[in-house]
Amino acid sequence: MSFASLGLAPDLLHALADEGLRVPTPVQSLAIPAVLRGDDLLCRAPTGSGKTLAYALPLLQGLQVSRRPWPRRTQAVVLLPTRELAQQVGGVIEALARRLPDAPKVVTAIGGVSINPQLMALRGGAEVVVATPGRLLDLLDHNGLRLQALSVLVLDEADRLLDLGFAEEWAAIRSRLPPLRARADGRTLQQLLFSATLDESVRGLADALLTRPQRIDLSGDGTDAARVDAAAGHAATEPAPVALPHPDIQQRAFVVDSTRRTGALRRLLTDHPEWDAVLVFVGTRMATERVAHKLSLEGLHAAPLHGEMSQGGRDAVLADFRLKRLRVLVTTDLAARGLDIAGLPLVVNYDLPRAAADHVHRIGRTGRGGAAGTAISFVPPAGEAHFRLIEKRQQQRVPREVLPGFEPTEVAPPPPVDGNGGIKGRRPSKKDKLRAAAAAGAGQDPRKA
Repeated sequence: MSFASLGLAPDLLHALADEGLRVPTPVQSLAIPAVLRGDDLLCRAPTGSGKTLAYALPLLQGLQVSRRPWPRRTQAVVLLPTRELAQQVGGVIEALARRLPDAPKVVTAIGGVSINPQLMALRGGAEVVVATPGRLLDLLDHNGLRLQALSVLVLDEADRLLDLGFAEEWAAIRSRLPPLRARADGRTLQQLLFSATLDESVRGLADALLTRPQRIDLSGDGTDAARVDAAAGHAATEPAPVALPHPDIQQRAFVVDSTRRTGALRRLLTDHPEWDAVLVFVGTRMATERVAHKLSLEGLHAAPLHGEMSQGGRDAVLADFRLKRLRVLVTTDLAARGLDIAGLPLVVNYDLPRAAADHVHRIGRTGRGGAAGTAISFVPPAGEAHFRLIEKRQQQRVPREVLPGFEPTEVAPPPPVDGNGGIKGRRPSKKDKLRAAAAAGAGQDPRKA
């Protein structure tokens, strides 16, 4: 299959050819025709699978057809959860737009910097706005942006945008959107949701938002077939199985005491000079600064990246890292989503992620675009049970290793027990509840039921 077979316009095909892109990825081959038809879309596909172009290309093509009645009025908004990801996606869309003969104006708007240059950029309008949720609301409050002509809304990293952390901002944005269907001008608001992970709660929210959506679910393990559910009004089709290439990521897990992780990391990096760019994930802002400082003292060029840095500082650190002027970037999950860092050979879970799904996003920073990569997780004895949950979620067992000279001496604590004899944090199952209710009715101690 080629991009030409997907119905893309010649100008976009020429732009893709100039970038050396001629064959679409599986997610692009499935999503582009659906978006061009005007369907709502819920798409899950692994990191590095080409989701940005899957919506950017049909979005730009649609603007070439529809923008004439509404020149320079905002017709497409792309929402992303982090500033860095918004800048990256905005850059991709703007580069493609510049190749078109009637180029739409693209503005990227993020927080952490003055809003005035963004308001100036929006003077006279812009067909495409790429933004973080908070800054989009700021622009609306300053009357720098109007959404009456909006025809496409994209939520990239939709699971993050729809979770509790963005609940208030998302509710405020929803209240300002035009009606979803049957607008007075005969046009409709098309909604596209993309993510690498979608749990059941997010799927439920997505079902409430979307209107008869196409659903594309691509497995990243190389075994499941792509699944497409056709929207109402289109013939139901089951495409030929599409096995995604398994990302070439070697996962390793080192059992090491929590107090010796920095030394173990230094040893690994000293032993492997070919790892010339290393992304290290920790759990807190303070940890980014502490670990980066310790590594720097030990002769490794390291710097922190976290959400409380100025935007200029964040941009400068990322630029140094991309240009290999910086070997180690120590970051929170700020950098776990969507960032494309070319040629990144190693990702390290210095602290294990709180949620098992975040492991997918973290290690997805390496092994992108067909390149090989390595993902190392430090597993203190106290973190063994949590890492087993991560393994269960990804359906992959990672052999444990011990680094010579860093043999663990810590002992995993026993599981905490609550006052009723159960394991702390374990929710009672339906059977547990029925057993307890029956015991209570019989006057029996539920712990003995």
